[in-house]
Amino acid sequence: MSKRKELGDKIVDKDAMVDDESGDDEDFDVLDVDFEWFDPQPEVDFHGIKTLLQQLFDVDAQLFELSALTDLILSQPTLGSTVKVDGNETDPYAFLSVLNLQEHKDKPFVGKIIQYLQSKAKSKPELTPLADLLSQATIQPIGLILTERLINVPSEVVPPMYTMLLEEIQWAIDDKEPYTFSHYLILSKTYTEVASKLDAEDDRPKKKKKATGGGFETMYFHPEDEVLHRHAICHGQYDYSIKQDEGHSDSKRAFQELGIKPQGHVMLISGDEFKAAVQDVAEYLKPQA
Repeated sequence: MSKRKELGDKIVDKDAMVDDESGDDEDFDVLDVDFEWFDPQPEVDFHGIKTLLQQLFDVDAQLFELSALTDLILSQPTLGSTVKVDGNETDPYAFLSVLNLQEHKDKPFVGKIIQYLQSKAKSKPELTPLADLLSQATIQPIGLILTERLINVPSEVVPPMYTMLLEEIQWAIDDKEPYTFSHYLILSKTYTEVASKLDAEDDRPKKKKKATGGGFETMYFHPEDEVLHRHAICHGQYDYSIKQDEGHSDSKRAFQELGIKPQGHVMLISGDEFKAAVQDVAEYLKPQA
């Protein structure tokens, strides 16, 4: 394990805060968690990273060879990070890695991801720059950033992963490895709230839609995405290819009135702008004193 990843830090999990039984709003039970950042480890991280990839690709995960994709991520252990709580031998709570699409384009499972993203970009006018980039006869050296974390992991774990990635990319370039990227393509997820089928059946009161545009507001699983938007050439959502039945969104309600409809989300950032984007994310998500 590279010592540069031994960055144990104590971060308050805000979602784990619980009101004290006294009822005093100022009293909380606070869970302090020591997170550690590690290099990806082929011997211990295969199942954890594959599970996080399944979460990232959501229902479309079955379209891809995630085992091969996980092996590729683990084949470059000095690039990218995992975040763990109970030591290196445990499954990661989060990960981040980058793949050179130009370098790996001839691998069938990578080619399928490129075709998938090209198709999704072509379906959205706001993603035309991405569609054009992926449609070139010779694919550019695009860094595909794959990152995901468990739902209750605080966003403060994100800046160290991106900051270390910048350092690792520079070290790789200094060693004449193929990590000089013209663009970075970041995959993520968003969701919208949708009217519940159960409410319709039961004649329950329905939550009003957002006034502007007549639809529900787009919500972000990853708050850093809205910061990355400021630096993006383009960004946008797309529907997953595999359709779910009408009750699927209700299965994701999680004690709220409305159902949840996840969507894929992509952001394209130029290579020259990526460092500034990372710095912006670090400032936005820095732990509060």
